[in-house]
Amino acid sequence: MNRIAAQIYRIVVPKPIRKKILDKRLPIAIRNYYDSLPEAPSEEIKSVLNYLRTNPLAVFPYDFQNEHIAGEIEVFDDREKGLRFVVQDGKKLYFKKRWGKQKIRNLYNLLSKEQDIRSPHRYLTGEFTFDEGEILVDVGAAEGNFALSVVERASRIVLFEADKEWIEPLKATFEPWKEKVQIVNTFVSDITDYTNTKLDDFTANEIFGIFLKIDVEGAESRLINGCKRILSEQKPLKVAICTYHKQNDEREFSTVLAQNGFKTSHSHGFMLFFYDKKMKAPYFRRGLIRAIKS
Repeated sequence: MNRIAAQIYRIVVPKPIRKKILDKRLPIAIRNYYDSLPEAPSEEIKSVLNYLRTNPLAVFPYDFQNEHIAGEIEVFDDREKGLRFVVQDGKKLYFKKRWGKQKIRNLYNLLSKEQDIRSPHRYLTGEFTFDEGEILVDVGAAEGNFALSVVERASRIVLFEADKEWIEPLKATFEPWKEKVQIVNTFVSDITDYTNTKLDDFTANEIFGIFLKIDVEGAESRLINGCKRILSEQKPLKVAICTYHKQNDEREFSTVLAQNGFKTSHSHGFMLFFYDKKMKAPYFRRGLIRAIKS
């Protein structure tokens, strides 16, 4: 389907129907691709193919995701702040003012899947940790669930979030720790202007360890181009960067990090990010790279 035809298709065919068509066609295309290969797929790939034979399309094509149930999530009203929140590890995590309870349940359910110990999107492992006294630079903070999970261990936190609607709930969430949490409402990219900043222009060299978490919805490559000094000079430095938004991100980011002296590993398992209209074989993508330079 060419670009014009694809645009017409998205306009004419309602989204629920497009999803049903995708649910039917994509698993067939995936199976046909792997059946056509001269060598049998790896055991990791086989497990995902087996999942797709008996389950609908899922970004996390594993049984663990079915254990997370949005309806079981309790959402509370903070009438003083005019915001709703959920309780995460005994702490209040606030959400956008205009969001209803069901939307909050659905999002927090997705966040719970992402950070499940079995998830290919999980940032931390038993070996890749956020240690006491480290500085968190969270780019693409959104609601701030990851930062909240490490806030008591962090010596300082910088939250970059370009969506203005997240700023009020972020301030509410991190109010108990406002002395050490900085919230920056800007895009992080490869230029610095009135709406963007390069990390190289914002973050000075630190004698303490920095933990850099990056999830910017497909703009990761531009961010990497804007933090060349940090990647080359900052030590110690840990990086957790998402690699599932675009086809070649894992390979490209692995190369850049290795060239800058990092030891890298990828998350376990695969994601099926069918929201990418340019998705093509081999279809499955690693969720993120974890990198360390001491």
